[in-house]
Amino acid sequence: MPRNAEKLLEQMRRSKNNWKVNDLKGLYRGFGFIITGGGPHDTVQHPEYPSLITFLPRHRKVALYSVNQAISLIDKLKLFQDEKARNSGDET
Repeated sequence: MPRNAEKLLEQMRRSKNNWKVNDLKGLYRGFGFIITGGGPHDTVQHPEYPSLITFLPRHRKVALYSVNQAISLIDKLKLFQDEKARNSGDET
């Protein structure tokens, strides 16, 4: 994951206000999520962990819940990645 994505995540943790949809898209992409358009919302899903999925409204400014949701989804991704790393280390 690019360092910029990690830095953006920490900034969002500190202040959840005044973010734009492009900020969230950059955050999701930085952590490897794929964003596909369709309807009034974009679908955000991680290719390695398909259960990590959410929908992102196409408004310029995003609601607080969208920022909280992004942080939560990325936290889950990190847990899954840590668990996978631990399990792959056990197989050697």
